Amino acid sequence: MGTCVSIAVSLLFVLIVFTIIGGDFPRVQYEFEPLIKSFAIFTAMTAVSAGSFYTQLIRHPARHAAQVGLWLGLFGTGWYYWP
Repeated sequence: MGTCVSIAVSLLFVLIVFTIIGGDFPRVQYEFEPLIKSFAIFTAMTAVSAGSFYTQLIRHPARHAAQVGLWLGLFGTGWYYWP
């Protein structure tokens, strides 16, 4: 969960910087769409991992389903970034 949060926040800061300097550097425009996709992926992974952590913490009956969602998200993220 912590890694997903730190990656999502870092991507958010890069997104802010790219938004500010985008007009001055046309090369940055090509990186904007992949950056938004990566930010969305890691924000979703943050939400899924936080939900899984919380359901484990309170021993909710849905914790197994949340754990499956976490693993599916992890494998999906890996599949997306695998070369």
